[in-house]
Amino acid sequence: LIFSSGSAAISAAIISQVSQGDHIVCIKNPYSWTKVVLVDFLARFGVETSFVEGDLESIKSATKTNTKLIMLESPNSVTFELQNLKAVSTFAKSKKIVTAIDNSYCSPYFQNPADFGIDIILHSATKYINGHSDVVVGVCCSSNAIIQQIFQCEYMTLGAIISPHDAAMVIRGLRTLPIRMDHIQKNTMKIIKYLSDHPKVERVIFPWAINFPQYELAREQMRGAGGLFSILLKADAVQDVERFFGKLNRFLLAVSWGGYESLALPFCVFLDQEEKKQIPWNLIRFSIGLEDPEWLIEDLEQAFNHL
Repeated sequence: LIFSSGSAAISAAIISQVSQGDHIVCIKNPYSWTKVVLVDFLARFGVETSFVEGDLESIKSATKTNTKLIMLESPNSVTFELQNLKAVSTFAKSKKIVTAIDNSYCSPYFQNPADFGIDIILHSATKYINGHSDVVVGVCCSSNAIIQQIFQCEYMTLGAIISPHDAAMVIRGLRTLPIRMDHIQKNTMKIIKYLSDHPKVERVIFPWAINFPQYELAREQMRGAGGLFSILLKADAVQDVERFFGKLNRFLLAVSWGGYESLALPFCVFLDQEEKKQIPWNLIRFSIGLEDPEWLIEDLEQAFNHL
């Protein structure tokens, strides 16, 4: 099913699986609008959610007799923690619990959670699937039975449908998805190598970086990691991050990602938001696009020189 936004697809899928008095297990720090539908919306109607670390034992410990859904996001889109999809799926099936995943980070080109037994796969297709930063769209994939259930109730009732024009634009994006994803991945690996060796970078956070804590799991579950990663800048104060960021000329400031252009987002801009205070103030998230990586590295280097 194709929705008018990723948050609409996620919300409809979650709502379709629960009733009053049910319980959901969700990974800690999901996409912000996933958290809103769980905490601010469903809680009003007697649905409880437990937020846990993504390891299997934490998920098992949080499960109750009334748990109906396990909500995953692997990797997430800021610090990129993974869940072991096969292990979680096997456990959930033994308890007759539905599993759902936000698969936006990888796109269907780099990861197929259905291969590991996940029941519902969700995408913010605004990102890589469309790929041109000009359409907002969401995707929900599942079995015929679950899709029919969502179509007949949440999809038709809430009416979050994609317009014909936007549908045509996304078809355009799909035609180049493999080419774009391969090129973005190639560009990103060059930039990751440059940043990993840079004296002004404290740490690179990227699932396919050799020092990533879940590197082996990432290689097992994902065919690639796309262009989204974060760095921790070696900085003494927020002003240092602002100075570095202010000198970047070839990255756009944006909260989105997955398009043809390269973007950057310093998380110090969220310091006044309680729910984001657990994210380090010196974290900057980058989304690499289709530009020449040497051109982007040149821009990064001149910005580092201002620190």
